[in-house]
Parts: sequence; C-alpha cells; structure tokens
Amino acid sequence: MYKDKTFLAIIPARGGSKGLFGKNIKELCGKPLIAWSIEAGLKSNYLDEVMVTTDSKEIAEIAKKYGANVPFLRPDDLASDTATTFDAVKHTIEFYKHNFDREFDYIVLLEPTSPLREDKDIDNMIEKIINQENDFDSIVSIGEVHEHPSIMKKIVKKHYLESYCETLEMKSRRQDNAPAYFPYGVAYIVKTDSLLQEKTFYTRRNTFYEIKRYQCYEIDDIYDFLAIENIMKFEWKV
Repeated sequence: MYKDKTFLAIIPARGGSKGLFGKNIKELCGKPLIAWSIEAGLKSNYLDEVMVTTDSKEIAEIAKKYGANVPFLRPDDLASDTATTFDAVKHTIEFYKHNFDREFDYIVLLEPTSPLREDKDIDNMIEKIINQENDFDSIVSIGEVHEHPSIMKKIVKKHYLESYCETLEMKSRRQDNAPAYFPYGVAYIVKTDSLLQEKTFYTRRNTFYEIKRYQCYEIDDIYDFLAIENIMKFEWKV
C-alpha cells in the first residue's frame, strides 16, 4: 500500500512458448527466469500481493516456491496463442473479487521476460503514478531504442526496400534524430478501473518511467536469453 492505495502485482506466465520453449522456468543465473520477477515484486515496499497467473502446474509450483501466490490455474482458453495479456489480467481481477472479495486500486504487471529490474524501479514507478494520480491513470517503463525507426525498412514486391515509415525524417547521424522509446516490461502500472474501461495498459492519460540502457532487453528467443544472462553477470556479478 502507498498513500492508502492498494496494488496487486500480476506476473503472467503461460506454459506454452514458441520463441523459446519453457522460457519462464528456464534457469537464468542460478534460478528460474520467473523467480527474478517474483523476487523483485516481493522486495517492493508497496505491493500488497504478488501473484502468478499460469496454466502450468510446473510453473505454479516453482512460483510458490519463490514466494508468489498462485490461487488458481488459468483456464485453457486464456492460455492459447490468441489470448491476450489483458484477458488474463481481467480474469485475475474478477477471480479475486468473486472468490476473495478483494479489489485493488492499481494493477502492476510484471512480465517475467523482463528480469533486469533494479530494486527501486517498481516503488519509484508507484510513487510517480500516485503522486500524479490527478493527471495520469497509468505508467509504463520505457527505454531508448538504438535502432531508430527512421532507418527501418520494409520489403515490398519481394525484392524492393522502402522506408518503413515514410513520414519519419532520417538525419544522416543517428544521434541527430529525435529519441525513440520502446516499452520494455520492467513494469506497467494502471488504475484498475481505467484498465477495465479502456482495456489497455496504455490509457489515454499515460506517463512513463525511463530505465537504464542495460535494462533495455526482454526475452523472446535464445539470443535474448543469452544476452540477458551475460548482462546480469556483467552488471550484477551473479
């Protein structure tokens, strides 16, 4: 709790993964990938509960071992390739309300594929959104991208290259372009009512929290995994 507001941290981790099989429990620097997000949530001074929503019994057992609550196994229809994170989060909100009579002012989404969180990131984001709650309904962690969108290309007619977005002006030097940012999954924090109404973590009144260069990675495949593994060893000496 922070300034009388309550926070439910949700870590979504379904069993199926096409990019990297079993990635949520693949060992990363001595512990399962998902454990890094659970432990980051448990270190927060403000989160009221840290839970994992998963369809996998194996992931559920590992999550419990590292201190997360796993009050249910996610229904199969919410664990398919077409199911959205919003669907899983909405199901969690409704489950807590109907089964535990518990409601939270804010939802904090912690993606297990973004384990490079610093100890104060979650609490810093909570403090920012609450201290500006009259102006914003959500906050997203962002990092500056180095592959600037102005130089991105697309293939047309199988053989031709064109600008991916022709309206973006490309300067001759990368550093002369206006910075571009990507929403890395360190945390997404949103008012529960706004999330349910707008059905997105990027609400109309959305602000940001900028992360460091080394945190600008998330795991989709084995190359991302290897990169993050070595970043952890270099930055955190794990």
